[in-house]
Formats: sequence, structure tokens, C-alpha cells
Amino acid sequence: MQLFDAHPSARPLHLRNAVDSLSSVSELERGAVFTRVEVVDALLDLAGYAIDLPLHRLRLLEPSVGEGDFLLPAIDRLLRSYTAHGGSPADALQLVHTIRAVEVHRASLNHTHKAVVSALEEWGASSAIATELADSWLLADDFLLAALPGNFDIIVGNPPYVRQERIPAELLAEYRRRYKTIYDRADLYVPFFERSLQLLSPRGRLAFICANRWVKNKYGGPLRELVSRHFHLRFYIDMEGTNAFHSDVIAYPSIAVIERGPSGMTRVARRPEVSSDSMHMLAAAMLNDGPAADPRVEEVRNVVNDSDPWLLDDTEGLALVRALEARFPTLEDAGCRVGIGVATGADRVFIGQFDQLPVEAARKVPLAMARDLVDGRVEWGGMGAVNPWEADGKLADFDTYPRFAAYLLAHKDRIAGRHCAKAAPAGWYRTIDRIWIDLIGTPKLLIPDIKGEPVVALDEGRFYPHHNLYWVVAEDWDLRALGSVLRSSIAQLFIATYSVRMSGGFLRFQAQYLRRIRVPRWDSLGKEIRQALVEASPSDHDAIDEAVFTAYGLSPSGRVAARRVADDARVRKRRS
Repeated sequence: MQLFDAHPSARPLHLRNAVDSLSSVSELERGAVFTRVEVVDALLDLAGYAIDLPLHRLRLLEPSVGEGDFLLPAIDRLLRSYTAHGGSPADALQLVHTIRAVEVHRASLNHTHKAVVSALEEWGASSAIATELADSWLLADDFLLAALPGNFDIIVGNPPYVRQERIPAELLAEYRRRYKTIYDRADLYVPFFERSLQLLSPRGRLAFICANRWVKNKYGGPLRELVSRHFHLRFYIDMEGTNAFHSDVIAYPSIAVIERGPSGMTRVARRPEVSSDSMHMLAAAMLNDGPAADPRVEEVRNVVNDSDPWLLDDTEGLALVRALEARFPTLEDAGCRVGIGVATGADRVFIGQFDQLPVEAARKVPLAMARDLVDGRVEWGGMGAVNPWEADGKLADFDTYPRFAAYLLAHKDRIAGRHCAKAAPAGWYRTIDRIWIDLIGTPKLLIPDIKGEPVVALDEGRFYPHHNLYWVVAEDWDLRALGSVLRSSIAQLFIATYSVRMSGGFLRFQAQYLRRIRVPRWDSLGKEIRQALVEASPSDHDAIDEAVFTAYGLSPSGRVAARRVADDARVRKRRS
């Protein structure tokens, strides 16, 4: 099977049109984020692209050039190294195969082309040689489709961060055909990793800075497995809360340096100061003497293990998590079940004040919103959702519910334009998620997604949760007691260990992370412990932790570690 065309003109018309549409979109739409030079220099150091080496003998790839944040400093290093090893501007065409840089956005590529020519001319190359080198080095194409013969010794950059919704459907389908790591809701940088790793030479090294979500979340699993099978995570720098870019980003970034070979020890650093001296010293320590040269560097073994999340956080907290995992079952293995509320794809149509929704009573449900969760309970704000689902999973019939039909038909243009409607036109008025009517009357705990600490409210069986709420039901556990566990430092410890952080340090309390929490079995707890868990006030952290720590049988040192990690992870409320 031929995966890469010799020339873009050989592609089917629909793919050429899709790539053309990407080539002219805005920076936001194509996921362009520009990297600070201090970070760029550190990545080039960690990748092994050092001036004292004969760089003219290496091949460097930059798969998403943008306006040259990585490429121009790399060219500067190449020219200085070439000069030091006896090269001259007159012989510069010998460098024609040393760099390959790809960019789909025409305006950015044109800008970078001019900058490359200018840099070469300032070095002393003639205009003709400078232009010929720039023409050879720079490729206007989609990196995920482009033909790139040979392998590369150094691959560096900041791959684009683009959600699947922003990628033309035809192009996304082609990406999925070519790249096995595009799984679930994977962002565009995931196949950029896959293709780049495929292009590494036997002793090559990849150094990327990008959003850190893939190292822990669900959609990163296939990419983590690829790294586990064939590569070694040599260096990892957590850039949480740092100003690594020239603009603010929602997701925190990290630096990953990966090379071919068996897995082994990984040198890790966290949240370094982004200054020239700080980053230079950190890179030097990671490359050479590690922790002996810089206390910011740690050495961690067995980070990469199949598709498992990469746990590179606080070592004391991680040790406690591992100990709890060895002793207790997961939340769902202990008889609980985790799910998410309803996503509609058109909240302005499906959601409104319950008593004002112009549909039959049987076609609407009372909706709990994140703002309704107060002090461990639900203070309903009066919102509701139009429910197109019958209890048997079929869509409600328009003839049976004329007001329901009239309301949805009046908004058909908006509803039918959603992706889920286009995928199943006959059911154009469905919500993205099915509404399970029995869930309304089921007692459950409700937990909002993005928070600085666990927020848990008990719904005794009155509401359906909105899509930014996760729900937990239990067969054996008293939900009041389980609520205490999920508000505790133990729960915060697990979420902080497995979740990625968002801008501001907020954690994701998603189902995939909630399911990682380990809990005792309800029938293993004594009467006094059960009572203490039930009676702990939702706002009393000390009472909650005392009861929960006793239920888990934590040692004094374990209690200290759990509280410290939980306090460090909390964004707003902290122990006095």
C-alpha cells in the first residue's frame, strides 16, 4: 500500500482541496502556537543538535515550520558548525540535504522562506545559493501526507494542536487510514508524533514541545504503546504553568525527547523557570550528570509501560498511589458505575428553562447543571432538556408528540447541521448522547469536570446531569459515604496523579480518571467507620480525611503524603 504520494498533484482532488483549505486558515484554526527562543534552544540541545558536532553530516526535520521558531535557530547552529569544520559560503550547496522543513500554511512558509534566504546571505552565501538552499529545505505540503524520502537524525518542533472538529472530514478519514494512533478524540499532534517517530534514523532523536494531554489521557494510549514497543523516553520536562510560548494556551505543554531503543531510565524535570540561563543549565544537566548537576532533575524508571499513562509526578505521592492500587479495587470493581451527562450538540435548542420548553411534559427532563452543585447537594436552577429518546432507546415519534415535533422542526437547520445528525440523517433530532430516563430516578453523585479540587453533590433521584457533569451510582456503597471518599485527599491524590492539568492548574475530573480511584469494599468497613464517612460534612476537609484515612488504614506517613499532594494540587481552597 502506497501511503505517501510522490507529489501533491498525484492526490485525489478531494484531498488536494482539503489541504488547500488548511493552507489558508488562521493561526488559531491551524493550531499554530509560537515557542520562546529559550525553549527552542533547550530542545535543540536535548535533541543533540550542538554546534561543536559536524551538523552538516546530520539530517534535521522540522515537520511544522510556522514562521521558523525552530528552523532559524537550527540553521544558525548548522552554519556556525559548518564554518567551524572548514565549510564556507561558497560551498554551501553541500548542505542541500541537511534540512527538511514542512509547512502547510502558505503565508507562514513564504515568511520563513524570506527569513532563511536572509540568514544565508548574512552568513555570506550568494543570493542564488541562498535561494536554492531555501527552495530545497522548505516544502509546502501537509506533513502527514508528504513524501519525505530517507530518515532523519534530528526531528524537532512544536506540532500543531488542532481538534478533529476543525479538520475537513475527507482529510481526517485519510489521516485515520494512514495513522493507527488517531484514536478516540486524538488531536492532530498525535499523528505528527507517529509519523516523526517513523522517520527517525536508527540513532535519531525526536524533541517536541506540545500539549501534555496525550501522556495520560485515553486518546494517547496508542501513541504511548507505540513508544513503549520501539522507543525510549530519554527526557521529559513538565512545563506546567510556565510561559513557554508567546501566547497563552489552554492545555499545559511538556517537552518529550524520544529515541529508538529499549525503554530505560528517564530524566525528568518539572516547571523550570523559562530564562536563557535556567533552560541552558537544565538541558546541560539532563544531558550529562543529571541530578548530581542540577537538583531539578530526577531519574525515573519504568515510565513507559504499554499504553498505560505516564506517571512522572511527585515520587512520594506516586508511591502511595501504587500501594493503594495493590490493596484496593477500582471504583467500578467495588460495585460503582461512572458515566457522563448528556451532550446535545445544540444546547441553545435542546436546553432551556424547564417550565418554558414548548414540548410535551413527557419530552423534557429536569437538568442538573454544574452551577447547581452547592455544599454537597443540588440546588436546582430550573433548567431542563428536550428529550428525543424513548425508554426503549428509540427516537420519539413526531405524530405522537406534535408540540415536540413543531419545536424541533422549527430549529431543523441548526440541529441537522451537527456531526451526529449528518452521520445518521434519519435520526437528525437525536442528542449526541442518549438520555437514559431511568437515570433520573436513580440516586447518584454528581461531579463537575474542570475544578481545582473535588466537588461532589448528592442527587437523591430527581435530575439528569448536563454533559459537563459526571455521575457515579453504587450497588453497595452508601452514596453519602462514597461522597466523602470522593471529596477526600485520597481522591485528589488519584486525580492529580492521573489527570492532566488545564490552564490555571485545574484538574480534569473525567470518567477515565475517576475510574482510576481505588476504594475499599463497603462490606469490609466496620460500623463506626461507615458512620463517620456518612456524617462527615461536605465542607469539613479534616473530618472527611480523618474518616477516609481510617477506612483505608493509612499509616501516619501515608496520611501526611496524601494531604501534602492534595493540598499542592488544590487551586483555590487550601488547608490553613
